[in-house]
Amino acid sequence: MNARVFGNGGETLVLAHGYGGTRFVWDDVVPSLAERFRVVVFDWSFSGAAACDGGCSERPCSYHGFADELVALMDELELKGAVYVGHSMAGMIGCIASVARPDLFSHLVLVGASPRYINEDGYEGGFDRGQVDAMLAAVEADFAGWVPLFAGAVVGADYPVAATKFAKQLATMRPATALRVLRTVLTCDVRDVLPDVKAPCSIVHCGRDSVAPLAVARYMQRAMVGCAGARGAQTVVIESSGHFPQLAAPKEFVRVIEAILIHN
Repeated sequence: MNARVFGNGGETLVLAHGYGGTRFVWDDVVPSLAERFRVVVFDWSFSGAAACDGGCSERPCSYHGFADELVALMDELELKGAVYVGHSMAGMIGCIASVARPDLFSHLVLVGASPRYINEDGYEGGFDRGQVDAMLAAVEADFAGWVPLFAGAVVGADYPVAATKFAKQLATMRPATALRVLRTVLTCDVRDVLPDVKAPCSIVHCGRDSVAPLAVARYMQRAMVGCAGARGAQTVVIESSGHFPQLAAPKEFVRVIEAILIHN
């Protein structure tokens, strides 16, 4: 999983990328964070940068399976009581892992995370089922052509350089793997995990996120009734658009992470 460690601060941060990314999605924030913390980055098995991307293409694709990967990695690195920063799908993977192995996590920071992307009566996930089906069909028909369009949409039109960075990482995925993982993400429903999370939790969301609307963050905060601390889960809104604050607004992202941990 290509784990890399930076810095030598006392507290350990594990930065976990989401769909289409690689460990390099954190490049703009790692140097600043490493001045204060020990920072771990890695590639999920589905990442185009992972050595097993092709060989893992037939493995069962599930959030619980990826949570097992995370636990195995943290055990191998002998990480206990780490701060876990999970972006997008990695946020919910971290929640699942924290329920299974609470000893590994001292704090969860969920960045643009969502337990359910499809709208339902009484729940705003961000996408209608038809939109999800159309996106999956586009990936299956022409992955290479879909990549820059998707990257521009999710990173945001205001950040073309950041969108290009993400597109390059996304394009390294094998098309079959990209389709399988995207289907898993867009059709997931892991809302039932939220009440079981006990670790202190901070939900970080961009104010204008085309992938996971702010309503998702509010839903998660209400559902995470078991989080440690008198106030339960807390939501922090970054005044940025798009789904990738670590790329679009790295200085603000670092400031928010530091503020969360200082008051942890």
